Amino acid sequence: MGSIPDPGELTELTRPSFDEFQRQTSLMTSCTLLWKELSDHFTSLEQNLQKKSEALKHKIQTLDNQTKASLASLKKREVTIDGSVEIALERVEEHRELALKSLSDPDYENPDGEVDDGDGSFMVLKSLCLTMESREFWNFVITKKKEIEILRKQIPLALAECVDPAKFVIEAISEVFPVDKRGERSGEKGNDLGWACVLILESLIPVVVDPVIGKSRLLVTPSVKERAKEIAETWKKSLEERGGIENVKTPDVHTFLQHLVTFGIVKKDDVDLYRKLVVGSAWRKQMPKLAVSLGLGDKMPDMIEELISRGQQLDAVHFTYEVGLVDKFPPVPLLKAFLKDAKKAAASVLEDPENTGRAAHFAARKEQSALRAVIKCVEDYKLEAQFPPENLKKRLEQLEKAKTEKKRPAAVPANKRTRASNGGPMPPAKAGRLTNAYVSSFPAPPTFVRSPSHTQYPTGVPAYPSPPAVYGSRSPPSPYAYSPEAAAPIAGSYPVAPLNYPAYGGYGNGFAPAYHQAYYR
Repeated sequence: MGSIPDPGELTELTRPSFDEFQRQTSLMTSCTLLWKELSDHFTSLEQNLQKKSEALKHKIQTLDNQTKASLASLKKREVTIDGSVEIALERVEEHRELALKSLSDPDYENPDGEVDDGDGSFMVLKSLCLTMESREFWNFVITKKKEIEILRKQIPLALAECVDPAKFVIEAISEVFPVDKRGERSGEKGNDLGWACVLILESLIPVVVDPVIGKSRLLVTPSVKERAKEIAETWKKSLEERGGIENVKTPDVHTFLQHLVTFGIVKKDDVDLYRKLVVGSAWRKQMPKLAVSLGLGDKMPDMIEELISRGQQLDAVHFTYEVGLVDKFPPVPLLKAFLKDAKKAAASVLEDPENTGRAAHFAARKEQSALRAVIKCVEDYKLEAQFPPENLKKRLEQLEKAKTEKKRPAAVPANKRTRASNGGPMPPAKAGRLTNAYVSSFPAPPTFVRSPSHTQYPTGVPAYPSPPAVYGSRSPPSPYAYSPEAAAPIAGSYPVAPLNYPAYGGYGNGFAPAYHQAYYR
């Protein structure tokens, strides 16, 4: 039986090793780092959950607000249906009575006491709308392209007199939209009338909006709206016959998109088609607004990037301002890049060996067009502080000055057309190919012209000494007149000769050829 050690008795203690101490220290360090890592991880998760929770709360609140607004709008639309319909019926009845009076009494005009301060075009438009004569209305509008700004104000007022303005507009533009029905032989099919279609469609919008709640509801009858949808489908089917979107003319695209917006028949399934059409015709100034009306607001950043990649920075600036993406796409760098590309394009035109004659003219025109567009953009969007246009205007003035100097006629010496081979004066550029029936458009001969009696000289007597020969010009001499009345009786008409005038190389008959009096000095 072993003895139990006395607690008070000192026993020999084992000394801890240094390796064990290092192991314990390393373990503590690892635990501390792991704890800190886990703590940071859980803190990050907590923060992310909090952010997502706040985002969800914000979305829920936004959806609640949108739901309330939509319900309020629907309630307002429901409440105002009766009032809007009553107003529309009153207008229809009023316009029907006016139309009947106008048809029964040709002298019944201007019932409201309106005064047409123009050339009477407004009264013509109003009369045609009253009687629903859509074909005559169309024919009248297409003859007034130079007065398009006046028509832009008059047509909405005139369309308001129609019994059914939406139907009237569809019938008016049916001559060229959705399919151009004009004959090929008449030569009219090449004449673009897209401007007239767009103008009439734009003018219809303020006429068909709801008088109570505005643009959110269009007063278009179901039958007319269905017909408008059929027209849109017909136009889309015609794309294949035309060779695809790339081969469709911009006026046709603009008319189609405006047709969709005017009648409120935009389809979500065709958003990709709308995007391609808008990007392909982005240079039209109405395209940014049309893109928003077509529901392309969410796709606008991608469309702007596509325009920039295609070198259409100026169009991208217009789209940027329309949707408020100026911070994401700063306009000044885009305008500078546009000018840089325009200068490169002008330089490439100058280097074209196949177009050396007018290369400088084309290059200057390209650069001038780019400068004018950028200057207008800077002024429209108030970018003078960020992009001062003074240097652009100076460069534009230099190009215009150079163009003016090139157009200035050079001084032509009086003795320009002479002949060195025989010492005599040279006939006009086309004298050898014309008969004596030619009537001159040049000024009368000067006072120092000799008498027509001096028409022939012996062989040994040389003609009057002539100045040195000048070749290479085919322009008529400005100070001389070629008049058949002054011709010598025995001269007749000049024979037809090649460009080097071999007939004048020598005088086989022993006499110098006879010239008109305008060539004697």
